Amino acid sequence: MARDNWGRLRGRAEHRAQLFAYYGRLPPRRDRADTLILPARYSGGSTTSLAGASPPPQRRSISPGPGTVPSVSSAEAEAEALTKALTEAEAEALAAAWARAFAHVVDRTHLATGDELSAIVDDAVRPLGLRTVVLVADLAQQVLTPLTAQAASALSVDGTLAGRCYQTGQIIAGGDPEQRVLWVPILDGTERVGVMRADLPDPACTDPATHGDPDEQTQHVARGGGAPLVATDGPELRRWLWSLAGMTGHVVMTKLVYSDRLRRIRSNGPLSPASELLWQLLPPRTFATDNVVVAALLEPHDQVAGDAYDYNSDGRWVDLAVFDGVGHDLPAGLTTAVAITAIRNARRSEETDLLALAARADELLTTTPGAQLFVTAALARLDTTTGRLRYLLAGHPPPLLVREGHVVKELAAPPRPPLGIHASGDSGPGGLVAEEQLQPGDRLLLYTDGITEARDAAGEFFGEQRLVELTERTAADRLPAPETLRRLSRAVLEHQGGKLQDDATLLLVEWSSTAKQTVLPSSI
Repeated sequence: MARDNWGRLRGRAEHRAQLFAYYGRLPPRRDRADTLILPARYSGGSTTSLAGASPPPQRRSISPGPGTVPSVSSAEAEAEALTKALTEAEAEALAAAWARAFAHVVDRTHLATGDELSAIVDDAVRPLGLRTVVLVADLAQQVLTPLTAQAASALSVDGTLAGRCYQTGQIIAGGDPEQRVLWVPILDGTERVGVMRADLPDPACTDPATHGDPDEQTQHVARGGGAPLVATDGPELRRWLWSLAGMTGHVVMTKLVYSDRLRRIRSNGPLSPASELLWQLLPPRTFATDNVVVAALLEPHDQVAGDAYDYNSDGRWVDLAVFDGVGHDLPAGLTTAVAITAIRNARRSEETDLLALAARADELLTTTPGAQLFVTAALARLDTTTGRLRYLLAGHPPPLLVREGHVVKELAAPPRPPLGIHASGDSGPGGLVAEEQLQPGDRLLLYTDGITEARDAAGEFFGEQRLVELTERTAADRLPAPETLRRLSRAVLEHQGGKLQDDATLLLVEWSSTAKQTVLPSSI
């Protein structure tokens, strides 16, 4: 037994010595009592044996003498001392290996198509003993589909470890002793893109970089992998994987613009022409800074016509908008697109007054050829330094103010007519533009009537009261803002038997210096 333990400990020490000899971090090591092995760095590129040479004076041999077996305790002490001596070199070697992995992804993705991304990431981390698969969420946030060259089965967002990772934004460990797995959220900024599955090497594998596969071992050496690096679960590995997943998220969304296959995976089925139009106009569904989080949701994702949302962040200011165009067809989508374009165009001309923004939308809607349609809207502008909110309702349902887990009021300022119908008024006291002073931690929920007017089979409305109750329940759970909206949407869908009869939009804003912590992994 003692000899077996010694063999394992000595093998571990030899593995580390080989690793750092490969990276040129160690002085010559003594392999046997009569043989000195020089790393390639010190021997002109080849390993050299010098019979009879003396070991470096600062290190003594831990090889057992002829006919002797060291005690387990002394062998453990020797191995522990060697491990401590190599800690700094090991960290530098691993950092260098990760740097090569990141460089591999950056270099390869310049010319890559969307369906090659997962394979590129996987190839980059193989020398570290990892295997990865990139999974992308659909617009309905119901399934996670592997981004592989061949079609692969999707995983449900509900009831799976992958889905739990997606919902919570946290790194989730899974698998069993034979197959250890980490699920890592993939974000583009703070927009939820999907998850990355990272398979860690089998602890019993002699070459973690190849996962014990002889063919993989040959390929690993051919790629110049050198001595294998052991990737073990811990804070350092999770930080590297989180950064890799973030880079992957940026690349996926960049490739989405010109990859129909990625768009099909994201849509998880055909989109109506109106939906195709609006989804290309909308900003990401989640955005965060140090003191504000904005999350949005639009359903039914494949049949949406007149609903939309918009936001903008410049310095201390965040502009917010929710739209509901009359009708449920392509003309409704075109009308909403005109309203969004008018307000964005005015804003980018440095117009910030809410009444002036609405007037620009009125002008463009009434002068655009075609049927005279209109759009209800809620426009707002938040000072994220002071919490001062100015808002304007254009024939739209009033937003809900959530404070300390409870809906404390509706922001029910006197509305002006919908956009596209000229209105008069001023922004003075008692005018159409109202103000509200937010408190740190407040949430503001803007929505369209497709939420409250959703009917079940008996004709009962979902209603404002049920929306208030669900909003308070999710607030009490301290869920991330995007997950709060996903669950609200699921409740509305369940109320209507799984299919919405009207467009439904939600926009949630949280003003808090800690809100950003809910959309990023807490362990990083």
